[in-house]
Amino acid sequence: QVHLVESGGGLVQAGESLRLSCVASGRSFSGNPMGWFRQAPGKEREFVAATTLNGGMTFVEDTVKGRFTITRDNGKNKLYLQMNSLKPEDTAVYYCAATVKHFLPDDPRWYATNEYDYWGQGTQVTVSS
Repeated sequence: QVHLVESGGGLVQAGESLRLSCVASGRSFSGNPMGWFRQAPGKEREFVAATTLNGGMTFVEDTVKGRFTITRDNGKNKLYLQMNSLKPEDTAVYYCAATVKHFLPDDPRWYATNEYDYWGQGTQVTVSS
C-alpha cells in the first residue's frame, strides 16, 4: 500500500522560510512525476511545483517562482519544497502528490490535480503578516 507523508509545516512570519518534506513508501516513484499542491480555505486545490526523476525538469507556479524550490532524493524516495520569502497569501494546506504516469515536458497534466494518483494527508503552512 502506497503512503505519502508530509512534514515541515508550521506558523511563520512573512519573509521567513520553511522546508517541507514528503516521504513515499509502498513503491518507488523514482521514474515518475511528484509534486506539491496547496489548498487555502474556501479555494480549490492548486498546483505549486513538480519535478521528474533526476530533477532535470521542474515546473513551478508563477506566483511562487523565485521563492520556492522543489527537489527530490530518489535514493530515499523523498520530495522537498524549500519555501523562502513566505507571504500571507501562501497560507494553505500543502499536499505531496505522485503519479504512476509519465508526462512529456509540455504536457499540461503536470499541473492537474486529477492526474496524480497518490496524495499525502497535508501539512498546514500559516504565514502571519
